[in-house]
Amino acid sequence: MASHLVAAARALSEEEPERAYEHAKVARRFAGRIGVVREAVGIAAYHAGQYAEALGDLRAARRLTGSDEYLPIMADCERGLGRPERALDLVRSREAERLDRAGKIELAIVESGARRDLGQHDAAVITLQRVPELRDPQPRPWSARLAFAYADALADAGHHAAAADWFAKAMAFDEDGETDAAERYAQLTGGVIEDLEEDYDLDDSGDSDDAGVAEKVAEELPSGEDEVSGDAEAGDESESALEAAAPEPSAAPAAEEGDAVSDEEKGDAVSEEENEEAAKGEAGALGPAFIEPHFGDVLDGPEDRDKPAS
Repeated sequence: MASHLVAAARALSEEEPERAYEHAKVARRFAGRIGVVREAVGIAAYHAGQYAEALGDLRAARRLTGSDEYLPIMADCERGLGRPERALDLVRSREAERLDRAGKIELAIVESGARRDLGQHDAAVITLQRVPELRDPQPRPWSARLAFAYADALADAGHHAAAADWFAKAMAFDEDGETDAAERYAQLTGGVIEDLEEDYDLDDSGDSDDAGVAEKVAEELPSGEDEVSGDAEAGDESESALEAAAPEPSAAPAAEEGDAVSDEEKGDAVSEEENEEAAKGEAGALGPAFIEPHFGDVLDGPEDRDKPAS
């Protein structure tokens, strides 16, 4: 009997209510007069959608144990059987007043659902507005279910914008995925809820690809450095050759008296200076990302080296 109860609890944790209900029924055959066993059978039947069987077993457990702990589930079973009036009768019963705070909150959620079943959508919203814990910012065991039920009531009442806000709050509270808040939020807003775990896996694969590329670059780096150093040495040799071939500047002869520069030559000199200043201004303003080194006038061949500088 105990092994079947353990198997039923394990099946419920694995979200297999049908298998849990089968194990619980076997346990009931061996110990049908024990209150804990009837409670386990009733809970398994409730999760499996067997509301009539769940209601019968929970009533039996209530008689055997004298506990009203499962009164909210019994009221929800009445809703599942299409009897919201009987659910409201349990909500207004004297036994409901003996529940602890968590049980009263669960009963308020069931009452709101029963009001919606009867078409009393505004009353369903007001029922949950009277619960002080609805606006508690701290996460509690009932926070996700309470926020989801309130959002659901708002949506049925036609308050879609407010419902979307409360579905978002339910998502924030629902770390274990107890409710369908993410799906309902996406339906109202038209958005897409991304799976963060999948994104994390993609990021990991991207990191591995980047690491492979980095390894390839590291392998090719020494040859690249040799090429760069070779280019630098060739550049140094060309610079030294140019310096050796270039004639030494001679002192400008003194201008003789009476010699005058023509107006045309003066104008050409001024225009050349203006063009050079404009080119410097454009280069400074544009700020090129890379400036090639200037090696002077490159000699075309050995014939040019023998020519005297003009």
